[in-house]
Amino acid sequence: MSQDDQIRWDRQHAQRQAREQPAAFLREVFDRGYWEITPGRALDIACGSGRNALFLAEKGFEVTAVDISPVALARGAQRARQKSLSISWQQADLENYSPDPAAYDLIVNIDYLQRSLMPVIKAALKVGGFVIFETFLIDQQTIGHPKNPNYLLQHNELLGYFRDFRVLCYREGKVIINGDPSFRAGILAQQIG
Repeated sequence: MSQDDQIRWDRQHAQRQAREQPAAFLREVFDRGYWEITPGRALDIACGSGRNALFLAEKGFEVTAVDISPVALARGAQRARQKSLSISWQQADLENYSPDPAAYDLIVNIDYLQRSLMPVIKAALKVGGFVIFETFLIDQQTIGHPKNPNYLLQHNELLGYFRDFRVLCYREGKVIINGDPSFRAGILAQQIG
């Protein structure tokens, strides 16, 4: 595990208030009923303090939440206990992470881009399973953080990663989240075998 990455993320999570609400795109997928996603095993990648994991557990999913920061995971675990939710919290360096193949009905990846994880995500989904993935576009550089192109999607890049899946919902462009503009791409796609 990269000690420097862990220290950096521990510091960020210790200094900032944990976000309570799940990601807007995740809520939208469920609230607008783009597709019926039956609760099963779910994996929340780069979960931070668990806002999305908590949301999924409340929806009836058996959730595994993975992050590099033990500080963030401890916060998430505390919030889960307060809500009487059972979530498996796992510390892992995602650069070396490999979940069991064909193990999950749903994988969620929000605000995190590690291109080498794309085949890992796809392999970890059961046939018929879903991926909900949303992160920043290259256009984000023009209005704020993040600016490093290594962590920003090119136009249509996310769509390309899941071209062998059934794409049920895709959006790309400028969105307003909690009153702030952001450039993002988001996808709901299903593993069809």
